[in-house]
Amino acid sequence: MELGSWAAWLEASPMGVWMRMSDFAYPAVNLVHLAGLVLLVGSMLILDLRLLGVARRLPLTEVSSLLTPLAVVGLVLLLLSGVLLFSADAGPLLNNPLLPFKLGFILLGIVNALLFRAIWSPRLSLWDHAAPVIGRMQAAASLLLWIAAATCGRLLAYV
Repeated sequence: MELGSWAAWLEASPMGVWMRMSDFAYPAVNLVHLAGLVLLVGSMLILDLRLLGVARRLPLTEVSSLLTPLAVVGLVLLLLSGVLLFSADAGPLLNNPLLPFKLGFILLGIVNALLFRAIWSPRLSLWDHAAPVIGRMQAAASLLLWIAAATCGRLLAYV
């Protein structure tokens, strides 16, 4: 199925129609999307800054174990609500030049996070003494990717 046909199908689906026709669906889902954004980007901002060396008095393993689940909940809320929001205007959004960038930043952010966990989780406690340069580069990339994805998402309505 071609992307344009798929977008038209999604908009015409019961989910797309409900998102457009309901007085409360779109605003409520948009608020859930915003809550997910705050949870994900807020958690990642604090965690990535700690990974970069800010607030070294806080043990990194504790900061990570507190913030990672919040970031995951935020990402899940964003993905689920994002599908619902997209279904309301799939055709126009599909043609928005920022959408591929937003989706690309999200994909890269997820891949970066998974790679970070696979590589560094077993050695995270060592970061309190000496953080590896490559790991710090991943933390900086994480900051940039999630902020870029959020920025593109907010600007979708204006382009």
